[in-house]
Amino acid sequence: MRIDAHQHYWQLDRKDYGWITPEVPTLYRDFMPSDLADSLKCHGITKTIVVQAAATVEETEFLLSLCKTNDSLAGVVGWLDFEKDNFVETFERLRKDPYFIGVRLMLQSIDALEYLKHPLVIHHLRWLGELGFPVELLINAAQFPAVLSLLELVPNLNAVIDHIGKPQISEQVVSPWQEWVTEVAQYPQVYCKLSGMVTEGNISDWVESDFSFYVKHVTKAFGLKRVMFGSDWPVCLLAASYDQTVGILLNNLPNELTNQQLDDIFGNNAIRFYQLETTFEHSL
Repeated sequence: MRIDAHQHYWQLDRKDYGWITPEVPTLYRDFMPSDLADSLKCHGITKTIVVQAAATVEETEFLLSLCKTNDSLAGVVGWLDFEKDNFVETFERLRKDPYFIGVRLMLQSIDALEYLKHPLVIHHLRWLGELGFPVELLINAAQFPAVLSLLELVPNLNAVIDHIGKPQISEQVVSPWQEWVTEVAQYPQVYCKLSGMVTEGNISDWVESDFSFYVKHVTKAFGLKRVMFGSDWPVCLLAASYDQTVGILLNNLPNELTNQQLDDIFGNNAIRFYQLETTFEHSL
């Protein structure tokens, strides 16, 4: 089974998406499962994991509702307010839905080091660590020190770094990103998504080789059992088609991977990280 472990759906009339404006016409429309179906079929991808794109519980509930009527959806990585006293109550309510498979911590636009000093935030992350519940970390490259500090405080956190930590691919900056990736990868329960790379490159003037160092370093640091493909569709459309996004990864992975290793990157690792073994047992 092939899985796209990171993509989004949205309906603008929900009013959840303040960051999507007419000034970005490529994204300023609804994106729903029917819009992605042909691309998934073309690449033999049978399931996707849809990730929150708005900081509201209501959007998470909307995405969960899509799972009931769309067989292509494996589950939802939703949003919760880690600073709220009712975090556990809201989590337990959402977790009654079997499609609620992860929660995303959006750090990229805030002072992550300061945020992760909040006792309630750390308390809730430790609680999720004890549960073994998947947590996604949306960061930019400069925030890796905050991630390392978090992992010192919550070393058992089942975490995945989104978009390889958003290095400055457009300028081919590799350090200190590469050193930080190596440090984070020392935590064996942390994974990394091979996603969101094309929009960190030169949007209108990229070539596949621009991504070579980054893909190879992440796969070396984390190993082939802790990385997973994600298209970041439709955000990727700002720079590349779905086909091109898949091609960037395939053509920059280490040479001579076995079919089993490709199956891991394009599905099995996501199944394991998001604890979908029971649901997809027949596919492994």
